Amino acid sequence: MTSSIVEAAIGTELPPLVKPPVTREQLHRYAEASGDYNPIHLDDEAARRVGLDGVIAHGMLSMAFLGQFIEQQIAAYPEALLAHLKVRFASMVRPGDVLTCRGRVTARSREPDGHERITIECWAENQRGERVTSGEAIVSLPSA
Repeated sequence: MTSSIVEAAIGTELPPLVKPPVTREQLHRYAEASGDYNPIHLDDEAARRVGLDGVIAHGMLSMAFLGQFIEQQIAAYPEALLAHLKVRFASMVRPGDVLTCRGRVTARSREPDGHERITIECWAENQRGERVTSGEAIVSLPSA
C-alpha cells in the first residue's frame, strides 16, 4: 500500500514513478548536460568494439529519475526540503528501457530544532525488475 510521505510509517512503500521508454535523444541530452559525453556509452557500434555488447549509457539518466521520484514525494509539501540525496549506479540503462522508481521510508526522527527527518531508501528498476540505480534520500519537514 502506498502513502504520502508525511503519514508514511517506517517500511511503507511510496507511490512509484514510472518513466516512459528511454530514448537515444534523452541519453545524448543527459550526457551533454553532465559533461561526461563518452561516445562508448552512447554509440552501439563503439560499445561493441570494446566488448560492451551494445551498452550505450550508464546510470546518469536513472540517477536523475531518482531525484524526480523524491521531488514527486514532497511536491505537495512546499515546506519540505530534500536535505540529502545519495545515489549509486548499479547497472546500464538502454534505449527502450522503462524505468520505475520506487522507495520506502526506512527511518523517522525528530531533530533538536523540531524538524522531522525522514529517510527514504529509493531505487530505479528496469522492466525486467533489475535495479539500475539505488539511493538514499533524507527529507526534512518543519514541525506541525
